[in-house]
Amino acid sequence: MPKVLLLDEPTAGLSAAETQEVVAMIQHLDPSMTVLLIEHDMDVAFQVAQHITVLHQGRLLADGAPSAIRKDPMVAEIYLGAQ
Repeated sequence: MPKVLLLDEPTAGLSAAETQEVVAMIQHLDPSMTVLLIEHDMDVAFQVAQHITVLHQGRLLADGAPSAIRKDPMVAEIYLGAQ
């Protein structure tokens, strides 16, 4: 079994139903496996990640638990559409 799985935009171009199937597959992976997920769909990232690093224009914007990232005002403004 692999120790690391790299996923680059695994839900890009998928329907909502297909996206949820991919999310379920990721959630059922062996928890001892490290998964590096590059994902622009923040809903997907929040569903599967235990730790999120947010980059903006090549620079670190935020890093931490999903709950902290969701509350970060800069992340909200740039990626979540909050004013």
